[in-house]
Amino acid sequence: MSQKILFAGPDEVQAIARALDSELRLQMIQLLQNSNMNIKQLCAALQIPQSTCTANIQILEKANIVETKQLPAQSRGVQKLCSLKYEKLMVTLINPAKANNTSRIETEMPIGLFSDYSVTVPCGMLSDTGLIGYYDSTSSFLDPGRASASLIWFSYGYLEYRFPKNFEPSSKIESITFSAEVCSEYPGHNNEWPSDITLWINDKEIGTWTSPGDMGGVRGLLTPSWWNTNDSQSGFLKSWAVTSTGSFMDGKKLSSLTVDALDINAASSITIRIGVKEHAKNRGGINIFGSKFGNHAQDLKLCIQLS
Repeated sequence: MSQKILFAGPDEVQAIARALDSELRLQMIQLLQNSNMNIKQLCAALQIPQSTCTANIQILEKANIVETKQLPAQSRGVQKLCSLKYEKLMVTLINPAKANNTSRIETEMPIGLFSDYSVTVPCGMLSDTGLIGYYDSTSSFLDPGRASASLIWFSYGYLEYRFPKNFEPSSKIESITFSAEVCSEYPGHNNEWPSDITLWINDKEIGTWTSPGDMGGVRGLLTPSWWNTNDSQSGFLKSWAVTSTGSFMDGKKLSSLTVDALDINAASSITIRIGVKEHAKNRGGINIFGSKFGNHAQDLKLCIQLS
């Protein structure tokens, strides 16, 4: 396993503390240090019922400690493969003496409020109640109803968002972190359909993550019941961070590009672009999940850490 560090701020501490406050969940972490395991294997190793195992894995997943993937089972159906995401944990706690000072700025942007786009079919948008515009119509991405979108997909291209700078112009920025639930795009779904998903901040390429597939077949925790389970159901909560020491993807260093290189103070807003390059090695499309689809109750989250 490559060296990976989970950077946890004050907002994540409670979920992490709960996840680690259990002998059973600590045993699960120990097992997953050695190799990835599915739910059935964990149940056998720990001699616990499947319902108990699933509930505890969900707690670890919510704390961003464990990642699960839905893969075809050897016999039939699908299996949930569990893997440990990080080797180390770094927690930042705000000093109570500075409680009146805003050192962490967090903005959550609905996925439909993009300021620019360039997408290719197949594409579409859904709210939690139905289709927005038409299937495979790029002009539907101008529909005012996109403000309520909670699932967006396209073959390749990008969506661009402009986040406000909710801090004093003289502020010193320590880090910027962007997170979103995403996966590949395939007609219906295909759990083994890789896609290279790239993020840019202020026109600087931060890094690319290869999604293993378009995850379907098992209903997402938040996905509405009217949406067919054979279609895209959930993604992976991924995090890109740019700090004073470099750029990271889920805690793994990508490059030496630092937050100063983004020149955030010089711009009127923070521009986030996410998508799939036309000439990507794995041009497998993208699904972007909002707060009412998928497994994670969030839209696009941008966190600014100030000195």
